Amino acid sequence: MASASIDVAAWRKRERERLIAARMATPAAAHRASSAEIGRLLLAHFMPANPGIVGCYWPFRREFDCLPIMRRIIDLGGEVALPVVIRPRHPLEFRRWTPQTEMAKGVWNIPHPAGGPAVHPAALLVPLVGFDATGYRLGYGGGFYDRTLAAFPHRPQTWGVGFEMARLETIHPQDHDVPMDFIVTEAGIVPPP
Repeated sequence: MASASIDVAAWRKRERERLIAARMATPAAAHRASSAEIGRLLLAHFMPANPGIVGCYWPFRREFDCLPIMRRIIDLGGEVALPVVIRPRHPLEFRRWTPQTEMAKGVWNIPHPAGGPAVHPAALLVPLVGFDATGYRLGYGGGFYDRTLAAFPHRPQTWGVGFEMARLETIHPQDHDVPMDFIVTEAGIVPPP
């Protein structure tokens, strides 16, 4: 776990700010090309003929754009669910989404399905700000995904998605951090499937 010689919370805050700024500064063409490669890898390695319910997310702050993947999942006969923040420091709720779903603005004005029952995805695409080779992800600091994964009755397969520029030597994982099953960037998949 984390080294006692550093203030992990302060280090994570600085790394988040640095990595988000770098991601936001990425030229649009490079962002599109990297997103397309991540999408290709996801489709080639993780999308069966009928993927079931896949939890995705609405892209924010130049994250990997998973909207094409969401549409492809539906085309393959699967279903897409998006996260909803019900209240701070609690697990996320996932609700079904289609292109026709009525949306509402949530935390940070991120759109989410305005209504509908909660569902439990069989797999999750999880956005990341940073990651390390052991599968731990650095998120935005709210702990929503860690709480959600700990609360699911059956843990879904998790695919952390982000850009290679977000790779860190370590995120200094804490006891509450939950590693991803796979990290997918434009450079490849960790660990290889």
